[in-house]
Amino acid sequence: MAGPYTRSRRAPALACVALTAGAALAACGDGSGTAEPSSPAPSPSSSSSSPGGAPAGETLVLRWRKTGGIAGLGGPGSLPDFSLYSTGRAVASAQGGPTEYRLKPDALRRLLDGARAAGLARSHSVGPGGVADAITIVVAMDGATTRIVQPEAQSGPEARFLQRLDPAAWPPSDLTRKPAPYRSEKTAVLAGPTTGSATVKAWPLEPLGKGVPVAGAICTVAPAAKVPATNPDTAWRSGGQAYSVRLRPLLPAESSCRDVK
Repeated sequence: MAGPYTRSRRAPALACVALTAGAALAACGDGSGTAEPSSPAPSPSSSSSSPGGAPAGETLVLRWRKTGGIAGLGGPGSLPDFSLYSTGRAVASAQGGPTEYRLKPDALRRLLDGARAAGLARSHSVGPGGVADAITIVVAMDGATTRIVQPEAQSGPEARFLQRLDPAAWPPSDLTRKPAPYRSEKTAVLAGPTTGSATVKAWPLEPLGKGVPVAGAICTVAPAAKVPATNPDTAWRSGGQAYSVRLRPLLPAESSCRDVK
């Protein structure tokens, strides 16, 4: 995964770096979904689970998302750039798909202590205000939201600490095992208006129009193994109507469309 300042991607975009620390950090509110972590963060647990399953008691403790820019990063329903959980599990978005990391308990404590020392556990903003299309990193932790505007131009503790929230740079000695692709058991299917797609296919799962309105779309949840691959050039016919479809894997501690912001 590229660092917090350089990586851009679509499937998940780092918008409202919502650092969901402790509980369920949703997504930032500026149209980028921010997660709000519960506070205080629970002590690290060594419980294990299958790659897509969340062990009992696993909660979100910190999350960040990149938003803004001319391309409109981190829009509603996008995958957060980074999510950290009370078990030491972390899921980071990447071009090839989300990647899962597993921190040792001591490494998790050091990371959370460092985040609090950097001021990420209190709500505030860093950087200039009123800058159109400014790249902003939104971090959620302990129920607080920190907005770092134009992070590449900031030199304070908040911006410096972002480097430690790039799991690709974590030393192997801090991890319980090698990073691996994150495999979600369920996928949120986000259906919306078509955009003149040339290819139209029949949607094979639950009717798209009978879902829940979230993130500017109609959302249904389906087993990840049954969801067909799609792209922006494909429209899906369901219930007599055609829809464009975006896919968003559910993360640990997420179970329904209501968890997608």
